[in-house]
Amino acid sequence: MASEEIKQSLKLYIVLSRAHKAINEVTNQFFQENKLNPTEFAVLELLYHKGRQPLQVIGQKILLASGSITYVVDKLEKRGYITRTACPSDRRITYADITSEGEVFMAELFPRHEQQLHELTNGLSSEEKEQAIQLLKKLGLSIKDLSY
Repeated sequence: MASEEIKQSLKLYIVLSRAHKAINEVTNQFFQENKLNPTEFAVLELLYHKGRQPLQVIGQKILLASGSITYVVDKLEKRGYITRTACPSDRRITYADITSEGEVFMAELFPRHEQQLHELTNGLSSEEKEQAIQLLKKLGLSIKDLSY
């Protein structure tokens, strides 16, 4: 493989990392201003848009260890944003539900988050965003096929 191709791959990694860092810094600041961390927001966002979820599924969907989910759910429950419900037919399953207070909070917060993401990505045209989505999706799927 030509060393120029290797340098280009390294440059792609650096550019992706810097773009990710820039977006995360701004969004994490937004979450902090609203007294959340990114994981708490991810749990609330999932429940807000998808409804009741088993705790185990939440961990899988937002890529978090089960012990960490318990901690995050505890914090959100104490704030009144979610509740836990035991599954009547399987005692091993516990569901998380967003409360009406959580719904109100997310109904106000999520549109602001969406608008902020829109503003953060406005450096690209609509066509460029679509192209970036397709290329990054292609890259992510191709990595899954590699074995290390």
